[in-house]
Amino acid sequence: MSFGGPQWPQEPQRQGQQGQQGYGEQGREAYGQQPGGHGQQGQGQGYGQGAGGYGYPGPQGGAPGPYSGPQGGGAPAPFPGAPAPGPFPGPQGGGPQGGGPTPDWSALADASASRARRKRLLTIGGGVLAALVVGAVVATAVVATGKEDDTAKNGGGTPTAPASPTGSPTPEPTFSSVAPPPPPNPKDYISDPKKDRAPLTAEGLFPGRKLTMDGRPYTKGATSATANCAAVTQGGLGAVLKKNGCQKVLRATYVRDGVAVTVGVAVFPSEAAALKAKNQATGGIAPLTGAGVGDFCRATVCLRRSNAIGRYAYFTQAGFTNGKKVTTADRGVFRSSDDLGAFAFNQIYARGKSQASAAAGAPRQ
Repeated sequence: MSFGGPQWPQEPQRQGQQGQQGYGEQGREAYGQQPGGHGQQGQGQGYGQGAGGYGYPGPQGGAPGPYSGPQGGGAPAPFPGAPAPGPFPGPQGGGPQGGGPTPDWSALADASASRARRKRLLTIGGGVLAALVVGAVVATAVVATGKEDDTAKNGGGTPTAPASPTGSPTPEPTFSSVAPPPPPNPKDYISDPKKDRAPLTAEGLFPGRKLTMDGRPYTKGATSATANCAAVTQGGLGAVLKKNGCQKVLRATYVRDGVAVTVGVAVFPSEAAALKAKNQATGGIAPLTGAGVGDFCRATVCLRRSNAIGRYAYFTQAGFTNGKKVTTADRGVFRSSDDLGAFAFNQIYARGKSQASAAAGAPRQ
């Protein structure tokens, strides 16, 4: 009978650096062509130096007329054959063809200078404002980090960038997409002799003097271990163990309420061999007496069971200590057999689990 087991903001470019040299030096204002610009135009050496010769000397060096320009030049003498000039010469000193009255060049120059000063003040103000903004950003970064980046000063690693001034959220941490290897399977360690290397003794497999299963206490009797597997069997079980390569049998007996149970664990070279031995089992494990336990299951009916896990097959033989025959009505015997079978399963599995845990904690080669 068998049984089952359980980045920083860029500083704005300052205006006036290329080709302007400040508005008080070369003064290359955008208003380069003076209104009505006849004669020699001023090159804008600042509006405080004069607008450059605005007089109107005649082409043949004629005497100045009654309406001189800013430098006292008179109206040009008429060319031979040209009509006489009118009483109000135009911008070129001509007659009626000249148009309206001569423009007020001094007022125009003053207006242009005023615009230049206004634009210069605006540009200077804008530059100061930009410098203040950059200074505020730098100050905020220093306060946020709580210290200067000495590593960057000494030519070390790149400093950590401050939080983005645009208020963008801090990027989320990234994780590797490679899944960690699964933990070792305890069953692998109790199925492969190359992995199942922990010491194996009867006292290690059946420790202590007492055992409690689901509140039911058992007292342990004698224990034994042998490599002569057939010698600790009854009936045809010895031949089955030998045929499948049994390497060792470990036994222990437990007693409770007049019922004695011997549990035997047989070790095989492979999981397949242990499974075959379990399926082919006949007869049973021999009862182990001693340490306060007398003969039982001699010349009477007892309950025999078998099972396997990994490269281990385990067997139980349960009966009354007084020699009484076991029947299907004796639920206490069946319960004790179940308890000791579950205990054997748990002990074998715990062996695999401890070896798997040790392998998982060991450094990788």
